[in-house]
Amino acid sequence: MGKNQPLKTLPFPLILASTSKYRSSLLAQLGWPFESISPGVDEEQYKHNMDSPTQLAQVLAKMKAHAVFLQRPEACVIGSDQVCIFGNEILGKPHTKENAIDQLLKMQGKSHELITAVCLICPNSEIQFINKTTLHMRKLTKSEISKYIEADLPLDCAGSYKLESQGIKLFEKIEMDDHTAIIGLPLIQLTQQLLKMGYPL
Repeated sequence: MGKNQPLKTLPFPLILASTSKYRSSLLAQLGWPFESISPGVDEEQYKHNMDSPTQLAQVLAKMKAHAVFLQRPEACVIGSDQVCIFGNEILGKPHTKENAIDQLLKMQGKSHELITAVCLICPNSEIQFINKTTLHMRKLTKSEISKYIEADLPLDCAGSYKLESQGIKLFEKIEMDDHTAIIGLPLIQLTQQLLKMGYPL
């Protein structure tokens, strides 16, 4: 749950359609009480049927929000998805140290994009938006990459790095308008939309 605040001040109960500890930690920064519910969406079936990374992120964010909204139609549900793109390739979570090393070796000395899509579904509205971040990675040796993987263990992170931790050392430049989008939930845009709905500042 977020910080203590009377529920009566909120237009609708707030629900995060995710069990991600990263997104939950971000949403908690806004100070509104919320629940986290797993959407139970099979992402793999969509990943193989779409060529557009942006469309993929948008569809998955919407599917997650809709899945939870069906369970809680009185609430405002936040669905979010992030896609890491290197050239024409979508990079998923590495799951193993070997895969993480391979991903970072491919990207070292080059740039890639993170696309973060959000879908908000409330009883009286549905809103979608995306955030794009371009990241320029330093030239790195395999030894440096291996050392980083051991230190940060970014095995559950698309792109194989944690910018909120030691992963920031891997980059020489990041072009963005909201640093929280990198972690998985663009709080600036999200706050703007929730304030419009009547959530108190």
